[in-house]
Amino acid sequence: MAITEQPPGRLRNWMLEGLSDMGKAGRPTGPHAEPEPPHQGQRWYRVMCLTGVDYFSTLGYQPGIAALAAGLLSPVATVVLVLVTLAGALPVYRRVAEESPRGEGSIAMLERLLSFWQGKLFVLTLLGFAATDFLITITLSAADASTHLVENPHLNGLLHDQQMLITLLLVALLGAVFLKGFLEAIGVAVVLVGLYLALNTVVVIVGLWHVATAGHVVTDWTDALTTQHGNVLAMVGVALLVFPKLALGLSGFETGVAVMPHVRGDLSDTDENPAGRIRDTKKLLTAAALIMSGFLITTSFITTLLIPEKEFQDGGQANGRALAYLAHDYLGNTFGTIYDISTIAILWFAGASAMAGLLNLMPRYLPRYGMAPHWARAVRPMVIVFTLIAFLVTWIFDADVDAQGGAYATGVLVLISSAAIAVTIAARKARQRGWAVTFAVISAVFLYTTVANVIERPDGVKIGACFIAGIILLSLVSRLARAFELRVTSVSLDPMAERFVRDMAGRTIRFIANEPDRRDKAEYRDKIEQIRHDNDVPLHEDFVFAEVTVTDPSEFEAGLTVRGEVLHGRYRVLTLESASIPNALAALLLHVRDTTGRIPHVYFEWTEGGPFANFLRFLLFGQGEVAPVTREVLREAEPDRQRRPRVHVG
Repeated sequence: MAITEQPPGRLRNWMLEGLSDMGKAGRPTGPHAEPEPPHQGQRWYRVMCLTGVDYFSTLGYQPGIAALAAGLLSPVATVVLVLVTLAGALPVYRRVAEESPRGEGSIAMLERLLSFWQGKLFVLTLLGFAATDFLITITLSAADASTHLVENPHLNGLLHDQQMLITLLLVALLGAVFLKGFLEAIGVAVVLVGLYLALNTVVVIVGLWHVATAGHVVTDWTDALTTQHGNVLAMVGVALLVFPKLALGLSGFETGVAVMPHVRGDLSDTDENPAGRIRDTKKLLTAAALIMSGFLITTSFITTLLIPEKEFQDGGQANGRALAYLAHDYLGNTFGTIYDISTIAILWFAGASAMAGLLNLMPRYLPRYGMAPHWARAVRPMVIVFTLIAFLVTWIFDADVDAQGGAYATGVLVLISSAAIAVTIAARKARQRGWAVTFAVISAVFLYTTVANVIERPDGVKIGACFIAGIILLSLVSRLARAFELRVTSVSLDPMAERFVRDMAGRTIRFIANEPDRRDKAEYRDKIEQIRHDNDVPLHEDFVFAEVTVTDPSEFEAGLTVRGEVLHGRYRVLTLESASIPNALAALLLHVRDTTGRIPHVYFEWTEGGPFANFLRFLLFGQGEVAPVTREVLREAEPDRQRRPRVHVG
């Protein structure tokens, strides 16, 4: 209904570009718009590279973090992680792809299952952990990229103690690119992922060859394992306990679903049934999981066996760059430098993938909930906000890769756990008992992993709690600030309602706002008599009743459908369903004014109760003191008093 006027000034126009052209899901149609319909997208293996810059780039730091977390058991714990990936996360997200083919992900699935304010608060909580996941991806990737740069033998002396500055510069560069407009992301991702995986394949093959030719390496490792942990069962038991620390290797699944709109699918795909897109997204998820699983096992094996344990510690040459250490050590500094450049590029681009995820996720929910200002739907202001937060996180963690691992793993695990729970509920509702039991078991595994990670590294949940508290606080402030905003996105009348409006167009248009009770003949007769008496309305003037039923008051924006009916042979009644009575009435009055060219009048009776209590009722339940709030909504929506519908209270 309400059209946001473009603010004056070239800078503000540039900052808010795309704000006035919002899609139905609250996403911009400017330079960061979603892709074309399925058949105009990209082949699935190319889109896999877009999610792969997030998923595969964790090889830059995963082997080193795994060695620190599990020590000699790193390869065994990694095998457990791979089993959880292939038997747990992969089936879950293949189901998520079926349930949310437009890339909404598991959060949207849970949103559909929950309503009212508890649903909104639950979604805000998940958004807090999602923000943790994506923002820590940006800061951790930038920190690890700067580690590869600082530790390069050719630059070691020049950039000593400059990691914080380099990390901040990489984050700033990322923000600058998104302010300009991030185009051709998939093409760049294909090149980066192809080069990075090829270089890692070379490092893995050379590493395995050295392990095979130096037989004592395997013997030394197995002897040390036996000395530390005894028998195989004890090793597996310890591996099951420590594998949650390796949860960084599970990242990328939520991103894999988020990029679904880019997948081409089949020519026969429709928006309601994109079967080809769903099929190819499943291929994408499976291929990415298999590729990553192979690299996780082999890289954890060669780094654990070939790199001295002290080099993984803080200040060691393999800390945060285990594979780069092997690349330099076994293939020379020239190849190692090429590897460093490739790693820096894909880690930086992983931050770009995370930034795109944030820009897709937050505007999808917060403005629609009324829990963010209008400008939160524009890309560039949000880029600035996220970049500043990334600066703060980088400063808090001192650009340390290991220190951010816990927060990153917490965000990843909470999202995967919520996805597992969502698909469990979906399978149960679909009466697929076998799948429901399977997904319930997977949910239990991920919940254990999440809890174990939180207990071991509580800093992750602390950071997540800060994001959640910030989102909820800002959301409540925004909801208060936008309380009197006209938030009906469209008004449609059925044929009977249109007939009522046409009949009134030739005379003064008068509505009575009525709270439906018994809806008998006496109720409408007495209401008309009371309105005539209180407002001195002549007997020849006619009225139409407007009755609003509140649906879900936690919703903020929605379309309005108006239905007309004639009750008791003479009383014309318009029935409306909305999250807010004042907003629905204000939208109806403005629509009638614009349709007929006449200024309508609406009549109310005062509501009993104190003003503060009534305001809370309006804010939380969409009711309260309707008359003054309706007038305030109209005043904000229509500044011209001469064109504003008239509100009468008796």
